[in-house]
Amino acid sequence: MAKIKLFSDSTCDLGKELIEQHDIGIVPLHVIFGEESYKDGVDIDAPELYSKVDQTGSLPKTAAPSPGEFVEAFQPHIEKGETILYIGLSSDISATYQNARLAAQQFEEGQVYVVDSRNLATGIGILVLKAADLAEQGMAAEEIAATIEGLTCKVETSFIIDTLDYLYKGGRLSSLQNFIGSLLKIRPIVKVTDGKMILAEKIRGQREKALDKLLTSALADKDFIDRARMFVTHSMADREAELVREALHNAGITNVHITTTGCVISSHCGPQTLGIVYLKT
Repeated sequence: MAKIKLFSDSTCDLGKELIEQHDIGIVPLHVIFGEESYKDGVDIDAPELYSKVDQTGSLPKTAAPSPGEFVEAFQPHIEKGETILYIGLSSDISATYQNARLAAQQFEEGQVYVVDSRNLATGIGILVLKAADLAEQGMAAEEIAATIEGLTCKVETSFIIDTLDYLYKGGRLSSLQNFIGSLLKIRPIVKVTDGKMILAEKIRGQREKALDKLLTSALADKDFIDRARMFVTHSMADREAELVREALHNAGITNVHITTTGCVISSHCGPQTLGIVYLKT
């Protein structure tokens, strides 16, 4: 049986340690400020992105990797006789998945499998790690792809957005909505449902109230959470991420990882975004 080489894109938000541990290839998306294009997680990170937004007063554009970039990433592993399994950003959010499929068509059938995660950020990453588990158990690439496709609907991804500025700059809020929301200290809770981001709830008041709601909602699923791993993901909210992980530990969920959100997702949500991601059984 050919060795399986796992791939994802830079929005999966798995840290260096997990990527190296499971030998995961990453194809970066692009972050574009004016005439300058940067590879997400390679040429630019979230703190640098926020600094550039502050300097320019506008958000960057983001772009999917081209089919050619996927071919370039996959080719050396195909030449070594490996089978590629790519799990990437939801097709409802980006052209990344479609471009990966176009790249797969450049190889012989059965050499590259492409899975639409129907998710974003660590919601992708948790599926990639599940695929790594299955590969280590000796499952074939085609069977892993089918299994992961069946699990996409079981990923729970929810996060709070601390500032409405990035939604406003990105054209998702009017100036009036931004003003009123900021005045009332409204913090949206966003969920990923069927491949799309939806507004699940608006929490008014202190940030702690929104964090408590996020945590309470996750713990309501406590008896149905896959205990193999759970994630707290954030953008520039290190202290609170540790506090949320500690709260989950105290509730009996011990295998909780912390991940940081890359530039593409950060450019839509802004600093101090914090989320909880898990698989339901």
